Amino acid sequence: PAFQVQEYTLPVSLGGSQLYLMPIQLHSLALATFSSLLAPFGGFFASGFKRAVKIKDFGDTIPGHGGFTDRMDCQIMMALFTYVYRMSFVISREPSIASILARVSQLSPENQVELYRQLASALTERGLLG
Repeated sequence: PAFQVQEYTLPVSLGGSQLYLMPIQLHSLALATFSSLLAPFGGFFASGFKRAVKIKDFGDTIPGHGGFTDRMDCQIMMALFTYVYRMSFVISREPSIASILARVSQLSPENQVELYRQLASALTERGLLG
C-alpha cells in the first residue's frame, strides 16, 4: 500500500485542507529530512572521536581522504536511521497464527483454558461460532 494514494487531512492550524499522497512520499520526506539535517553530524562525531584519541585519519585505504571510515561516517548514520525507520514505520508486523500459538503454548494450562473460553465467547458474540 506504500504506492497507493491516500487522503490526509492537515490540522486546522495548517489550513485543514486535504492532501492526496502516497505513503512512500511521506517516507521519502522523512528520509530526506534526516539525511540533509542530521546525517552530516556523523562526520562531526567522527572528527570529535578522532581528536579525542589524537589520530588524524581512521585509515589509509583511500590516500588523502582519511580512509574508508572517514568517507562513510555519514552513510553509517543514514543506514542506521533507515533501518530503524523501516522497522518502526514501514513494515507492518501483523502477528501470524503460528506466532500467536507459540505464545499461547507458553501460558500455563489454566490460562490456556481461560483464553479458549474467552475466545469462544467473543467469537460466538460476533456470530462467527454457532
